Amino acid sequence: MKLLWKLSREAVRYKKLYIAAILSTLTLTLINLAAPRVLSSMTGVVEKGMPEGSLKPILILTLILIALYLLRIVFRFLSNYLAHKAAWYLVGDLRTRMYDKMQRLHLGFFHDKQTGDLMSRVVNDTRDFELLYAHIIPEMFTNIITFAGVLVILITVKWELALITCFPIPLILVSGIIFSKKVRPFFRVSQKKMGELNAKLQDNLSGIHEIQSFGQESYEAEQVNEKNFDHIKAMLHALKISAIFHPSVEFLSSIGTILVVGFGGLLAYYHGLSVEIIVTFVLYLSLFYAPVTGLANLLESMQQSMAGAERAMLILDTPSDIQDSENAVALKNVQGEVTFDHVTFAYGENEPVLKDISFTCKPGMMVALVGPSGSGKTTFINLICRFYDANSGAVKIDDVDVRCISRADRTRMIGLVSQFSALFRDTIRENIRVGRKGADDAAVEAAGKLACVDEFVQSHPAGYDRVLAEGGGGISGGQKQRVSIARAFLKNAPILILDEATSALDMKSEATIQEALDKLAEGHTTFVIAHRFSTIRMAQRILVFEEGRIVADGTHEELYASCMLYKSLYDEQVNQVQEGKETPTC
Repeated sequence: MKLLWKLSREAVRYKKLYIAAILSTLTLTLINLAAPRVLSSMTGVVEKGMPEGSLKPILILTLILIALYLLRIVFRFLSNYLAHKAAWYLVGDLRTRMYDKMQRLHLGFFHDKQTGDLMSRVVNDTRDFELLYAHIIPEMFTNIITFAGVLVILITVKWELALITCFPIPLILVSGIIFSKKVRPFFRVSQKKMGELNAKLQDNLSGIHEIQSFGQESYEAEQVNEKNFDHIKAMLHALKISAIFHPSVEFLSSIGTILVVGFGGLLAYYHGLSVEIIVTFVLYLSLFYAPVTGLANLLESMQQSMAGAERAMLILDTPSDIQDSENAVALKNVQGEVTFDHVTFAYGENEPVLKDISFTCKPGMMVALVGPSGSGKTTFINLICRFYDANSGAVKIDDVDVRCISRADRTRMIGLVSQFSALFRDTIRENIRVGRKGADDAAVEAAGKLACVDEFVQSHPAGYDRVLAEGGGGISGGQKQRVSIARAFLKNAPILILDEATSALDMKSEATIQEALDKLAEGHTTFVIAHRFSTIRMAQRILVFEEGRIVADGTHEELYASCMLYKSLYDEQVNQVQEGKETPTC
């Protein structure tokens, strides 16, 4: 009930559509209740006999029946369409809200989540809301009204038969409650298994190059087959319970019909029960038990919908650890000073990745981060961007804690170019414009020129309007990196972060772009993570990381002379370059 109440609060935005649908459903139900009564009246007229040549009562009742059936078409359309319209608008809203919520959650939320499973929650699980609000709830409402209406009519016609008719109802309700408790866990598992199947498919399709390269087609096909049948088995467990429940309800309903027919026959034989009353009961019996037998289908669908709704609402109810402070400061004229004040950070319950880091970068300074893989360099950058919050200590920009800076201001003041920047299925122009929405074409192309995008764009007939495939397909890794760098030029933020920004470029391209990056860095606070020491040597300060601590701080010359770790990393790369097999070491 708590979940249903929460879902109803989501649906209240479309109350006008739902009210219209409910009124249409109510009218349709009344029409359905009236039709058998008219038919039984016609039977009564025929039974009592009519004056010779007088067909007026039959004609009137026939016209009333025709009008009722025509109205039933109109109100059935209104009831179905309006309920579906409201339900699909609700599904659309929820999908948008879930996506918006997920993109605002801190990155730690995604560490143990699979992309395919999250996609399944947004697309598949929300679809169950449509089933709930366009089918289950309207049908339950209709069934309750129909059941109550028929019961009142039957009581007024012959209360003794009405009581006999109600005999199976308590048994059906008890079996329905037991069914609901038993079947929902299986539907919940089924939804989970569907998410795992989607996740596996998403992973494999994204990594199809590696699967084919290493000849893993057969193995991966077996893995997908296993996930596929895990979902099927979970669904079949639920359907097995349904297969027992459905015929049980039909059997109990049949007992009620048998009792009514048998008892009605006795009354007709011993007490002269009229044909009109018997016909009335026979006509209304199907209407009376239809809602009850329909309960089986509704309960099955409801449990499936609720299982999906639970998974969807888990996303919407997930608290975000990264939220704007109520007293967020609006920073203007950002200078770009960055301070780490005794910062310690760990991912979840794991060992701290950064340990008591204290450091201040003056405005306009270029700082390079060096150290073995896993030493904390990227985490250091993530804390500046506030992708995570420090467990202790504070990260400050212009002496203001980043937790007290609004998300919009923080995004505006930091330009980030990472090793694997995402490109979208759009034109190259729009992919660059991600850096600053609203920028005119001239600014976009100027940024592209600075990042050497021109070199490959001009050779294509569409130029900057060339549409890229998914993930930037159609251009090389180095060209993707140039588009990413062009975004940073367009944004021109006071703080610039380059996380392996030129890793996908050849030496010649890197040298060309490095000149442009040097120009961009002028007057900007710049943090650089790079595996090529040709880039690192240009920094005014170099921080050497080891096991989550800054173990050395200075210029290239100072560190080469005093820090064994730095010297070994540098010498290793020099040897690799000389041997012609340069690989990342920092």
